[in-house]
Amino acid sequence: MKNWGRLITAMVTPFSENLEVNYERGIELANRLVTEGTTALVICGTTGEGPTLTAEERENLFSTIKENVRVPVIAGVGTNSTAATIENAKRAVACGVDGLLVVAPYYNKPDQDSLYEHFKAVAEAVETPIMLYNVPGRTGCNIAPETIERLAKIENIVALKEASGNIVQLSEAVKRTPSDFLVYTGDDGLTLPSLSVGAYGVVSVAAHVVGTKMMEMINNFLRGNTEKAIEIHLQLLDIFNGLFVVSNPIPVKAALNMMGVRVGELRLPLTAAKPAVKAEIQRLMRKLDLV
Repeated sequence: MKNWGRLITAMVTPFSENLEVNYERGIELANRLVTEGTTALVICGTTGEGPTLTAEERENLFSTIKENVRVPVIAGVGTNSTAATIENAKRAVACGVDGLLVVAPYYNKPDQDSLYEHFKAVAEAVETPIMLYNVPGRTGCNIAPETIERLAKIENIVALKEASGNIVQLSEAVKRTPSDFLVYTGDDGLTLPSLSVGAYGVVSVAAHVVGTKMMEMINNFLRGNTEKAIEIHLQLLDIFNGLFVVSNPIPVKAALNMMGVRVGELRLPLTAAKPAVKAEIQRLMRKLDLV
């Protein structure tokens, strides 16, 4: 699925003042991201506050963004219920999306065989390409590399978002899967290290604010200009870390609002960034001349 590109942005969901989905601002943000280098968009993932949206809101977002951007749209559809995930997947496919992001089931803590059967059932229910999403810090379970190896043999499971923060585990996933199975890091700060061990790209949060520089870093690495890539990586390292000082997407929404990209606040159970968090984000952004 090389048409998904190297820099996928997990897009925030803009809200109005009364916390209704602002579809027009969603279109504006999506196109801004594409202009700055984003090669595909994840809609209604973790960063998009997918769990707080209604089914109707999610489907409207999928359709609206798909109709108004020129890059692939990947729909976040995963839940901790296999049946509900399949239903979400079918509804997203009906909206015309290009791919599905399916997170490991959270809370239930399935073992490896159960994880395999879950993802296999989802893949068999649709023909659309699927990206597995491993984020044990949020789900309470880890998709082991050997399970990823098994799942990669299923025709429409084509990619992995590896957000464990474990570069060794990501390396093992790259080692165990065929070259046309694309491994993406889900950790902005590991973009360059992950590329160096064979990852294809990143599913990014930081691209909301430093997408152009991230694409420059990736392109320099691919051209063999590793010194320049390292220079950019080190330049961006503080903002990579700062955008996760509290739960995502609290900091990135604060950052976008500071830049004049009005995305509103967050739905409960997340709350707006506290003054100390805003001050730290502003400090880091000023260092990069972003505000």
